Amino acid sequence: MITLSGALSQGLEILVALAAAPLLSGWIGICRARLQGRRGPSLWQPYRTLHKLFNKESVVALHASPITRLAPYVVWGCMTLACAIVPTLSTDLPLSPAADAIALVGLFALARVAISLAAMDTGTAFGTLGARREMLVGFLAEPALLMVLFSASLITQSTGLTRIVATLSNGQLAIYPSLAFAGIAFAMVSLAENARLPVDNPATHLELTMIHEALVLEYSGRHLALIEWAASLKLFAYSCIGLALFVPWGIAETGNPLALLLAVPALFAKLLVGGALLALVETLNAKMRLFRVPEFLATAYLLAVIGMLVHFLLGA
Repeated sequence: MITLSGALSQGLEILVALAAAPLLSGWIGICRARLQGRRGPSLWQPYRTLHKLFNKESVVALHASPITRLAPYVVWGCMTLACAIVPTLSTDLPLSPAADAIALVGLFALARVAISLAAMDTGTAFGTLGARREMLVGFLAEPALLMVLFSASLITQSTGLTRIVATLSNGQLAIYPSLAFAGIAFAMVSLAENARLPVDNPATHLELTMIHEALVLEYSGRHLALIEWAASLKLFAYSCIGLALFVPWGIAETGNPLALLLAVPALFAKLLVGGALLALVETLNAKMRLFRVPEFLATAYLLAVIGMLVHFLLGA
């Protein structure tokens, strides 16, 4: 049964995700520019870009099928639903019982398949090249992400994200060696899944290096705006997954409206720190060769598996 507080928490969480996702991208851009000695774009530049794209006409390839037109809406919907499932502000989420950690990974996979099919649908060389690289990254990153989520679920005896957050935040402050390995693995997967350095550089259009940009070269107007918005939502969702698993404090519990109000500034404070750390990682690392990406993600998978083995051996 959906309560009034649950509906309020769920609606507020979706609104915060839709509004704050471009802000997080803008903050990371500012931090990168300052660390590199540049002035950088405005904090509100992502909003201006979305506004400009939504007001432009969408041009679609002549022989494109409906897949090309539907893919941006599917990707945006999947990322919005993913943000709604992850407990960012409260554990009182009506959508959380319908989707656990496994379903969350499935949403990311569905969005990847949709955008890859759309990239191949136009029949261009760049689109097909980007689709193949995207599926390769997803094929290696999704198992590692599942192992990370399973490491947390073994501690809490549940694959529900709200149950995991409630257990970790209300338990005694303790150091879990399994979560330490899982945290490193999650950081590596997050860099790959969000096309960040050292795996990918979203600011380049070089044929030999681009992955994400090759998927969206044929899009324009509102379709491109939805894809860019979805990319920000994906980064926001991954950031909130990391905060929920490894820094769960500050998230409101069920039936506590005052804590829900305090959870909003707590979330923004954690995102500010996390965005600055991500910018620092991207500044200190160079783009790796494409053929080194499988080794990078295989290392993440092994670290996540080691975390599970540590839990079985030490019970922590």
